Amino acid sequence: MIATDKWLATSAAAFRAHNGRAGVADLLHYNAQFCEWGAGPPLILVPGLAGGFDLLGPLARELARHYHVISYQLRGEDDCFALRRRFGLRDLVDDLREFIAWFGLERPIVCGVSFGGVLAIEYAARYPNHVDAVAVQGVGVRYERGLVQRIASLVLSGYPLPPNSPFVNQFFNLLFGGRQPRPVFEFVTRQCWQTDQSVMAHRLHLVERCDLGPRLARVTAPTHVLAGERDLLVSHASLDDLAAGLPLGRGEILPQCGHLAFVTHPQFVAEKLHAFVGGQR
Repeated sequence: MIATDKWLATSAAAFRAHNGRAGVADLLHYNAQFCEWGAGPPLILVPGLAGGFDLLGPLARELARHYHVISYQLRGEDDCFALRRRFGLRDLVDDLREFIAWFGLERPIVCGVSFGGVLAIEYAARYPNHVDAVAVQGVGVRYERGLVQRIASLVLSGYPLPPNSPFVNQFFNLLFGGRQPRPVFEFVTRQCWQTDQSVMAHRLHLVERCDLGPRLARVTAPTHVLAGERDLLVSHASLDDLAAGLPLGRGEILPQCGHLAFVTHPQFVAEKLHAFVGGQR
């Protein structure tokens, strides 16, 4: 038992959501692997740009204390050849709508992190009557072209990268918002590089052209917008603009957190989301 505890503490297994129920949803354009945890009100958890739903394990485990959490793989996650058929943000939102319908859900809570948060808000704008509440972390009103973003876009698009490259390691350290224990760092890098680099680059290019501002007034569901105090991808001004543009939006800064707060501080993020959603009932 002691050996098992030590192994869990020093491996990625310590960060995975346990006892998930796996399945496959037969959608129009691809077969979406999914996993579900817990019981309670249905909550769709949309993954970010890389890492798939496995990267959401720490957050899913915390949310499953109160909700029936369902997460799925975005198009291209398990098959990079999906890029041969051109698709954009609108198509990914259609996938989300179809996935929710496949589950037979009428008005679930929809949560998303980073790129997945963009999809969650786009979904709520297009289908305002089909969502109970929205919560996102690591999303601003539009993509900000700072130095970090420009370098990431250039490198992902033009240079094949090994997972252990110094550039990749430094970039992830920036996303953490501070140095993390080695097991956390290894969990994130291992999971993110399960996503093909071409898929990451494609998703990044999609969000580079996205401006949520013109569609925010259509989001009629209560919406909680979270961003880490040390998030280098989402400025406080962009967070404020996003929250202000949402009719029932509320923005909140997570102290001492970076862009990957859902991994580094999953209990804190889950508590914030639960307090907000519970306050709407």
